[in-house]
Amino acid sequence: MGMLSLPGFLSCGKKKDFSFTNEKDARGSDENSERGNWSNKGDYLLSLVGYAVGLGNVWRFPYLTYQNGGGAFLIPYTLMLALAGLPLFFMECSLGQFGSLGPVSIWRILPLFQGVGVTMVIISTFVTIYYNVIIAYALYYLFASFQKVLPWSDCFSWADEFCSKTRIVNDCNATFNGEIIHANYSFVAGNNLTCINGTISYKPVQFPSEQYWNKVTLQRSSGLDETGRIVWYLALCLLLSWMIVGAALFKGIKSSGKVVYFTALFPYVILLILLVRGATLEGALDGIEYYIGRQSNITKLMEAEVWKDAATQIFYSLSVAWGGLVALSSYNKFHNNCYSDAILVCVTNCATSVFAGFAIFSILGHMAFVSQRPVSEVVDSGFDLAFVAYPEALSKLPVSPLWSFLFFFMLVLLGLDSQFATIETLTTTIQDINPGVMKKLRIPVTLGVCTVFFLLGLICVTQAGIYWVNLIDHFCAGWGILIAAVLEIVGIVYIYGGKRFIEDIEMMIGKKSPLFWLWWKMCWFFITPVLLMAILIWSFITFSNPTYGSVVYPTWGSAVGWCMIIFCVIWIPIVAIIKIFKAEGSLVQRIVSCCQPAENWGPYLECHRGERYSHVVDPKKKEHEIPTVTAIIY
Repeated sequence: MGMLSLPGFLSCGKKKDFSFTNEKDARGSDENSERGNWSNKGDYLLSLVGYAVGLGNVWRFPYLTYQNGGGAFLIPYTLMLALAGLPLFFMECSLGQFGSLGPVSIWRILPLFQGVGVTMVIISTFVTIYYNVIIAYALYYLFASFQKVLPWSDCFSWADEFCSKTRIVNDCNATFNGEIIHANYSFVAGNNLTCINGTISYKPVQFPSEQYWNKVTLQRSSGLDETGRIVWYLALCLLLSWMIVGAALFKGIKSSGKVVYFTALFPYVILLILLVRGATLEGALDGIEYYIGRQSNITKLMEAEVWKDAATQIFYSLSVAWGGLVALSSYNKFHNNCYSDAILVCVTNCATSVFAGFAIFSILGHMAFVSQRPVSEVVDSGFDLAFVAYPEALSKLPVSPLWSFLFFFMLVLLGLDSQFATIETLTTTIQDINPGVMKKLRIPVTLGVCTVFFLLGLICVTQAGIYWVNLIDHFCAGWGILIAAVLEIVGIVYIYGGKRFIEDIEMMIGKKSPLFWLWWKMCWFFITPVLLMAILIWSFITFSNPTYGSVVYPTWGSAVGWCMIIFCVIWIPIVAIIKIFKAEGSLVQRIVSCCQPAENWGPYLECHRGERYSHVVDPKKKEHEIPTVTAIIY
């Protein structure tokens, strides 16, 4: 491939900032020799795409579209992308690139809010533990696909009496001797009668894929109280997934940046293959019509729940406020065009969600056709879509092991991409504590982090493991992130100063007209924080205790969940109090002092500081340490 250098500024007077080609000596060409930089533009963009495009694009968005008016749902979805998702995404990418620091140290911009960065890292830590367990599930199904007959295609020896490939009619109303009677189906069939539409009731049965998921894959216990034993094959799959993550990150962004060329791009190839195959199947059109609707239900847009779903999906799909965007962008060269990066990745993410919906629903439509059920009865989201409904649909295809392998291979790749970025977020935080040590001991530190997380994840591969996965997801991946996002945008725009932040961005991407910034100012100053607050309040109002299917969590389980979320957000006031305590002057003077950027805030390299930051001390020098908390708060 020829050189495709981006138009930009000279980096410290040496060379242009990014090229899409591999450089002969990546380390030698780094603008920031201490922290390192991405080898080329492609590494960064694909890492961002891999981080943003995850399992939710495949197993949540299509279901939400179907549930909220079909194609009409794309209207609030697109609006929420423009009003909430993209402004936050651009802000975090710009912030990380400007300061060349991770999600904790970047809060030199506003020391009082440094606890927000700590919260982001801790939440990412909790999510990392269970996210790799989901990858382990996908790996197990991937290996199970290497059989001539898929093990969940029929009720084999592991099934019980409730397992059935088809629905079994229990009773119904029928016309007998001129009268409408209610009778069991054996009587109706024995007398050659016909059930009246809408009166049929079915026996409670479970399809083979559902029983395989619960009885074989998970060996699921009755609830959180019954931990049971470690499911050894899931533990091995979890170990394998952590070994893959460790191997991909052993050289940090230099190695993960190359791996993502496969892990970020190949899922699109698989989605295309699944879409082409699904479109050729009988019943595919019915599935797609359920997805986008033959005639979209515009009236759904009058329901507040639809707009909440759109905003929530955009917010979580783009992975904002997790710290990963700041961490990945911190390895950019200073004059990289982070504006175009943000738009490109956000549009790619949303287009992937829409595209995945067609691939998923075309095959679910065929499943409904074969099993003679309405599409609404085979559609689901989350775990039930990925490990029950879709595997069931794939088992009905010719050469089903091939399609099953491709689907679960895609899930593994989608999960690994996001996991790479999350672990890089944690190692970046460690690197900011002591860059010299991390530079020498990156491999041992990375392997150590992966080992610790593997051990912590073992609770999630016990017979009660799925309950723990669901519990962590229910609490940690919700309010904490919303709280961090609200404080992040309010702190930067209203305390640090939106005008000052825009001037910082212009130091990187060049001077822009006031008209260019009009939209971003409207979003940052008003629209985005209001939307985030609305989602947060709505989440509080509609909160319900966690359940998994029909299993209700014990009181102590909900208490553990509350403890986890409190542990995540408690650092925001704790760090603020410590910062105020260590400042000098009266209480008001201390607070004002902590609301000012630290003396070492600014571009990481001296050659980028210009007149605006000519007074800045070396950013590599730490502020006063806070020994009472952690080494990362400085």
